[in-house]
Amino acid sequence: MSENHLSDLRFDSLDLHESIRAGIRDAGFDFCTPIQASTLPIALRPSDVAGQAQTGTGKTAAFLIAAFQRLLSNQGEVPEGQKQPRLFALAPTRELAVQIAKDAELLGKHTGLTVGLAYGGTDYEKQRKRLADGVDLLIGTPGRIIDFYKQGVFKLDQVQVAILDEADRMFDLGFIKDIRYLLRRLPPPDQRLNMLFSATLSQRVMELAYEHMNEPELIRIEPEKVTADKVRQAIFYPANEDKMPLLIGLVREIGEGRIMIFVNMKREAEKVQDYLEANGIHAAAISGDVPQNKRQRMLADFQEGRLPVLIGTDVASRGLHIEDVEYVINYDLPQDPEDYVHRIGRTARAGASGNALSMACETYAVALPDIENYIGHKIPFANYDHDDLPQLVKPKPRKRKPPQGRRGGSSGGQRSGGRRPQQNRR
Repeated sequence: MSENHLSDLRFDSLDLHESIRAGIRDAGFDFCTPIQASTLPIALRPSDVAGQAQTGTGKTAAFLIAAFQRLLSNQGEVPEGQKQPRLFALAPTRELAVQIAKDAELLGKHTGLTVGLAYGGTDYEKQRKRLADGVDLLIGTPGRIIDFYKQGVFKLDQVQVAILDEADRMFDLGFIKDIRYLLRRLPPPDQRLNMLFSATLSQRVMELAYEHMNEPELIRIEPEKVTADKVRQAIFYPANEDKMPLLIGLVREIGEGRIMIFVNMKREAEKVQDYLEANGIHAAAISGDVPQNKRQRMLADFQEGRLPVLIGTDVASRGLHIEDVEYVINYDLPQDPEDYVHRIGRTARAGASGNALSMACETYAVALPDIENYIGHKIPFANYDHDDLPQLVKPKPRKRKPPQGRRGGSSGGQRSGGRRPQQNRR
């Protein structure tokens, strides 16, 4: 991990409870990142913050540290009886909610504060019992939290800290009505600390912030640099039939190293996985339809090096903090420019360097101008030689369940592979 992504502000110079300092030491943090250095002094006053920074720059630790300090400073305000949540944190995806909870467990290890998770897909009764027993921190996705709230599993009238993480993504996923429903059940904005963090802050997000926060201070870190400086980007222009050979050739040339591959459709993710496995490359596809337990096993295997290649749709591009992802490969260019930023943000996290290779194929090349306009620069062009693409073993057809109205989708190309790019400018 590089140190030059850090600021000059030391955590031990902040006025923090000793139990929080102990958690920060456990995490190995000495100096704040820029978003932490800019937002923590404000939130510790306490004052509301709406913060924007590139993904992987420490937003989660910033809002958790400020939240812990607020809760520990107001212990006397806790009523007797069943413990109710005093921190309320909303995330757009299960993966992000789980990651926030893990960070909260680490940073809050010595505080005595308890954490409860609420997200769909698995562990319904386990989550329900945990929350019914009483927790200090309630972290989750909107749908499951509303479900438990309407059942009376917990109340929201004792919340002292409200956090919205990746609010722009919650808009994209259609959660805005759910968010407003929950925020209206909290104490008034001036009676709690409110923090909103995101990689992007659109006008609609800021309208939400000013509606449900108490005059938040807006903090933007390097807004002119949408993508991280240390991501080396390159783009190929393959014919659809060259995409799969190009992909497999690239993965073979990369060799050792953790690789994330992004596609636009679930069926395409399955096809990429099948071709990689048939051609001797261990890979697994993660998408919204994969059961939560299996998703967590995949992520653990990827994190610990047992799975070298993880294939994902955009559900996997947010909320995953996986160390040492060396390469991100956009097998399909995303149709939303913001998704390009979030995808390649899986590499070069916390000051490290990384690589992002993309394919502007016949199907998705139309998205490239909008992406380059959004990131503010041209992506360097990379050549490959069609004659050097590998010959592929075709995978056996999958045994599919009877169709239930799922949408399919193919981005073209039935083989993959390629050569390490020769970096040339257009």
